[in-house]
Amino acid sequence: MAKTSPALFFKQVRQEIAKVTWPTRRETVISTLMVFVMVVITATFFLIVDQFFATTVKFLFGLRG
Repeated sequence: MAKTSPALFFKQVRQEIAKVTWPTRRETVISTLMVFVMVVITATFFLIVDQFFATTVKFLFGLRG
């Protein structure tokens, strides 16, 4: 396999980066907000499920206190 010189490598990297379609600022903000909303929804869901199971286990083992 032929070795690539560092100069040629960086030239090829720049050419490939130029082909990338970067998201707009608006797309980035919307995606970030969607991630935060989904994290809150998921955390709330697991909090409710965890509380349900904790209450059920306490009830089954008579650990009400």
